Amino acid sequence: MAVRAVRGAVQLERDETTEMHERVGELLTALLERNGLAADDLISVWFTATPDLRCDFPAAAARKIGIIDVPLICVQELDIAGAMPRVVRILAHVETDLSKAAIAHVYLGAAAALRKDIAQ
Repeated sequence: MAVRAVRGAVQLERDETTEMHERVGELLTALLERNGLAADDLISVWFTATPDLRCDFPAAAARKIGIIDVPLICVQELDIAGAMPRVVRILAHVETDLSKAAIAHVYLGAAAALRKDIAQ
């Protein structure tokens, strides 16, 4: 079993708690499903949020969908002029038998434009 990193991102339509929980929950669920993972396979998850997102911590969405005993941390993304607004990014460390090349990184909706090279 190897430790792998899985990336993902989603853009929120609004800076609202319900929107944060729904979109981040959707992203985490897709990340797990596309890689054949369960919550028990998660080692840790880093969340970044652009400075314009202030409604809630992205990690609260993970707790809401049952990711309870996994270390989570939230940090603020750099405030770069011209960057896509209202984006939550994820870097998850997982235990898996998948090779690096087989990992499915998940960029949902408009966030797919952030990494056209690896977006699924």
